[in-house]
Amino acid sequence: MSSNNAAIVDIAQTASKFNSSIVLQADNKYIDVKSILGLFTTLVSSQSYELHVHGADAEEAKKAMSEVFAKHGLKFTVVAE
Repeated sequence: MSSNNAAIVDIAQTASKFNSSIVLQADNKYIDVKSILGLFTTLVSSQSYELHVHGADAEEAKKAMSEVFAKHGLKFTVVAE
């Protein structure tokens, strides 16, 4: 995995490009991925995450978020809603 700080900034900046709600689920916590502080308190490389994406540009957001999570070696699944 690349630097945790770089991953957090990259994820938050990518998410901010979209109007859709993008929420990361880690166990029983839900974090808005546009929140750098929320990501700092949650994101660890050994965890597996679920991404929940809702909104008008959800398909584009899912694709971009999948690319950034994969780029940083994070385990995730996109939840089909």
